[in-house]
Amino acid sequence: MDQEEMSGVALEFCLRLARAQALVVRRLDTVLGGHHGLSFGDFVLLHHLSKAPGGRLRRVDLAEKLGLTASGVTRTLLPLEKTGYVARQADARDARVSYAAITPAGHEIFDNALFTSKETCNELLRHAAPDQLEAMSAALGYVAGMSA
Repeated sequence: MDQEEMSGVALEFCLRLARAQALVVRRLDTVLGGHHGLSFGDFVLLHHLSKAPGGRLRRVDLAEKLGLTASGVTRTLLPLEKTGYVARQADARDARVSYAAITPAGHEIFDNALFTSKETCNELLRHAAPDQLEAMSAALGYVAGMSA
């Protein structure tokens, strides 16, 4: 495959990726909102916190994981703090640093939403073979700068 053909394949992949991402987010927003009152963005945030050591991340690290600015992560955290799913924690050694931490209520709703999300994703990807999913996941990991 020459460079021009490769460029066309890469463009087609990115266009399909954008369409698939929009469809997945819309579907998960609908399902998670209807069953748990969460957006897909809320779910992703709770996912990162649940996987973090001690269930907490510095707000700046959370912003990086979510692809948001510091103010964007603050706006995203506010409703989750109000519902009691996330708590703000100060750093005892550095007053300039603050953490977002998942609460027991946050763990509970995340665990329930995780089950719903897995079912929805299984439905969306029911026609893909496991080896195809692994290859696509690796490719997306490279695009996102994540290890495969």
